[in-house]
Amino acid sequence: MLVNIHKLKSWLLLLLLTLVIISPTQAQQWSLKQCIDTAQVKNKMLQISENNISIGEQRHKEAIAGLIPKININGDYKYYYDLPYQLMPLSTFNATAPAGQFKEAQFGVPHNMNFNVQFAMPLFNAQILGGIETTKIGTYLSKLKRQKTEEQVFFDISNLYYNAQILEKQLAFIDSNLVNTKKLYQNMQLLKEQLMLKSTDVTKVQLQEAQLYTQRKIVESKIEQVMNALKFSMGIPISKDIEIVPGIEFKNMSDFANSTSVDIRLIETQNRFLKSELSTLKNSRLPSLSLYGMYGQTGFGYDVKPNDFLKFFPVSFVGIQLNYPLFNGTVTQRKINQKKLEISNSRLQLSLATEQNTMLIENAKRTKITAQLTVENTLAQIKLSQTVYEQTILQQKQGTASMTEVLLADNTLRESQQNYLSAVIDYLKANLELKKLSGNFRN
Repeated sequence: MLVNIHKLKSWLLLLLLTLVIISPTQAQQWSLKQCIDTAQVKNKMLQISENNISIGEQRHKEAIAGLIPKININGDYKYYYDLPYQLMPLSTFNATAPAGQFKEAQFGVPHNMNFNVQFAMPLFNAQILGGIETTKIGTYLSKLKRQKTEEQVFFDISNLYYNAQILEKQLAFIDSNLVNTKKLYQNMQLLKEQLMLKSTDVTKVQLQEAQLYTQRKIVESKIEQVMNALKFSMGIPISKDIEIVPGIEFKNMSDFANSTSVDIRLIETQNRFLKSELSTLKNSRLPSLSLYGMYGQTGFGYDVKPNDFLKFFPVSFVGIQLNYPLFNGTVTQRKINQKKLEISNSRLQLSLATEQNTMLIENAKRTKITAQLTVENTLAQIKLSQTVYEQTILQQKQGTASMTEVLLADNTLRESQQNYLSAVIDYLKANLELKKLSGNFRN
């Protein structure tokens, strides 16, 4: 009997350990900084931007490689079924032949072979030099585009994170209101049993409770959608369970120091890029100078006995080549005119973006100030509404307040809660916009 008890204890201990092992672990709580740090590593758009930077760097190296000497090895073999003909003056064969008469003659042997090494190095080429400068600017442009993508990803993650926190706060408000409604319903039931209230009053409370449960389901669904979007932006599987820090870290955030935004720096760099392309087009009219040379062997063969042979003869030279584009049908001039118009548009775009950025910064500052005042006011309204609601409930128990007054106080409380959440959303979004527009998102 004692042995069976020990076996039973062992089995119970094993079962307990199994339950502990297979029980679901609590989801990890992620701060906003952890979400952003994860996105820097796993977000697909940022990975694409990194690859674009590498592509730009390789293009710059490719342009520099244009100045490196080029060496080619060539070889060919030809067998002539019919040797080429050439016309020679008849006087070559007959000194007394009259001028203006010719005789055809075949030259060469059937087997011809050539093997050579060719060398070429540009001494001056304006297009290659211009391409080096343009690709250098292009690499910097890719880095700015990566920074813009990074800012947008961080902006989206921050926005989603704040939305999730707001929805969690809204869910907490709904749960608090449900507790109040359930207490109210119990009081209503007691008063109805004492024939002090009509059944319609109780039904109104039941309806309010049902509406709160519906709102709760809707908010839970929104939280799930926002969390899925947040995980997608972070670059992690949406099946991964994560939790956000529940409290809204609302505090009076100071204004940011004005700095040049990424959008404006992008337009400025694009303008530099276009100017570099224009300079390269203009310099393409300059002559190019190259050093080149060749060393090789030329072989001749004859395969008919008794005079069969195969002989090789060296051939080599070095030289300097000058290439001057004298006239190309005004194609270059048309390209120059197009590029000048593109630069003009770029200047206008820069001016427009600067003015728009200034306007958006002012609007964001005003929205932020207004939202901050609204948050402070709505917090006071929530406390006041909660006090009014509790006093109305007490009065209703004493028979000095009607059911309509109770429901009105409850609606006022919920409206204050919603106004608070809306004001916090406006404040956080305005702060994010201001941070982005003032060029401080990476700080």
